[in-house]
Amino acid sequence: MQELILISLGIFTGFLGGMLGVGGALFVIPALVYIFGFSQKLAQGTALAMMLPPIGILAVITYYEKGFIEIKSAIILCLGCVLGGWLGAKLAVNLPTATLQKIFGAYLIIIGSKMLFFSSK
Repeated sequence: MQELILISLGIFTGFLGGMLGVGGALFVIPALVYIFGFSQKLAQGTALAMMLPPIGILAVITYYEKGFIEIKSAIILCLGCVLGGWLGAKLAVNLPTATLQKIFGAYLIIIGSKMLFFSSK
């Protein structure tokens, strides 16, 4: 069941990342902390491992050496993110700019408020 949730999170992350132009920090990290109960460092390391091929190999190595990566979760998230990114980009290029800006701003407010005012598990 956890794998199904992770692949769904990967697809969702890729979709919104493709649609809004942002990545794991805004979507995956809060989900791993609040849904899966990961520590902040474990969530950050796992999100970096998901993005390893294109972005952060040196950062991933650092988190991995300290034990802050859950490899299986990162791989599953990566697979979902590829599909979701494609779907999100297909939607984004067809949305009016003002609509996209409103969606992005609302998401930042919601996640920022949650992280500021509510503790994780």
